[in-house]
Amino acid sequence: MSGEPGPTSAAPSPGEVEPGSGVRIVVEYCEPCGFEATYLELASAVKEQYPGIEIESRLGGTGAFEIEINGQLVFSKLENGGFPYEKDLIEAIRRASNGEPLEKITNSRPPCTILRK
Repeated sequence: MSGEPGPTSAAPSPGEVEPGSGVRIVVEYCEPCGFEATYLELASAVKEQYPGIEIESRLGGTGAFEIEINGQLVFSKLENGGFPYEKDLIEAIRRASNGEPLEKITNSRPPCTILRK
């Protein structure tokens, strides 16, 4: 069966850089507030898109869910009142990977939804 392509691998070839390599994210969140689950969801989504990325979590103050990319604060729940949309964070990581300037994410989703009748 020579000449047929072998199974494809998600691992980069030698000399090829994994998406997200060189980008470091720090997420500081309030554990007593129950924000760990949100952090884990976000970290999983980011790792899926950027397997080479470095993500660190830190315990933060009350109500905190702050995200830094390469040392620059790009999202603050304390300022915005909600959580970042995954697509906005993925876009910020893409920009960081390409060496483009980072902008603060100001769009946020509400921390919870209360249904009213």
